[in-house]
Amino acid sequence: MENLLKIDLRQPDIREKTLEHGLSFPVDEELVMMILGSGSRQIPIRTLAMQIVQVINDSNQENLVENLMKINGVGPGKALAIASAIELGRRRSNHLKAPVRTPSDIVPFVRNYAVSNQEHFLVITLNGGREIIQIHVVSVGLMNKTLIHPREIFAVAIKENASAIIICHNHPSGICLPSDEDIEATEILLNASEIMGIALLDHVIVDRETYFSFMEHHLLFSEGE
Repeated sequence: MENLLKIDLRQPDIREKTLEHGLSFPVDEELVMMILGSGSRQIPIRTLAMQIVQVINDSNQENLVENLMKINGVGPGKALAIASAIELGRRRSNHLKAPVRTPSDIVPFVRNYAVSNQEHFLVITLNGGREIIQIHVVSVGLMNKTLIHPREIFAVAIKENASAIIICHNHPSGICLPSDEDIEATEILLNASEIMGIALLDHVIVDRETYFSFMEHHLLFSEGE
């Protein structure tokens, strides 16, 4: 019995397992447990998490907080923490499978980066139907051709079996026009895209108010043109 107790105590908790295996590893109840951090004296955290997941499954966005607060042991703080995590996840995943027909279609999904004080360079991967597969942050900081390497860009596209990509970055300065570095880096990536057979459809620059599309301004060209 003593040996069994020691073995059990040595078992890694859900946080350690998640750090090792990634956020796809825990079940829903365990994700809620990590958000809550602890239960109450009356209710163990796993039991509380199971009740919360049931309420989430039975609620709409409009009444989620209200329904969560009906659970014994869930006050306004815990209810808002759970609802905020769900809302953040919704905002970060609402781009999945969204069709991109024009440059403006991509802007709503990257607008959150426009308010950042640092430049974020993004790669948006698309399938054959020109639907978004995923949005990736490749680098943070001033963009130049040495930081944005084709290997990093197209490794993401190949991994996701993308047929095309759109690159995007924000301009914290508020001047939504491409710099010489922006143009040079785009030329390098465009030439690499032709070699890789993965189309570079556009380079979109966003700021708080508007956007600039290389495609719309006829700035997508290769060395041979």
